[in-house]
Amino acid sequence: MDLSARNERPETADIPVRAVIVHVCETCRSATQDPAAPREGAVLAQNLAHHNEPGIKVESVACLANCKRGLSASIQSSTGWSYIFGDLTTESGEDLLIGARLLAGSADGLMPWKGRPDSLKRGMIARIPPFPSAQSQNQKP
Repeated sequence: MDLSARNERPETADIPVRAVIVHVCETCRSATQDPAAPREGAVLAQNLAHHNEPGIKVESVACLANCKRGLSASIQSSTGWSYIFGDLTTESGEDLLIGARLLAGSADGLMPWKGRPDSLKRGMIARIPPFPSAQSQNQKP
């Protein structure tokens, strides 16, 4: 066995950039939030509303049904894995964008652990495998 051989990582130019959508739950609020105040999820969504980066879209959604660990958001990849996060704050917008960039540029469709903000490490609820392509569904085992 040749231990000197190593797996070469693809050059950045060889990695396809995936389309990624960040969904922010605009109805989230913490248990301690004043009911008369704007919902914290809406504040987080508003903080990201003016984001304009090719390949990364940000959308507000009515509910991600993760109320016990809100504020919640998901980062969904067009061809890779998708992620759901909780325990975010109104200041987590940049963390979500960093995660989206990591996922968009990933060689294997997984968001790398290295470089991921702490809020996306501690707050990960689930990751969901990619939806099978039509081509792979038509192939017989």
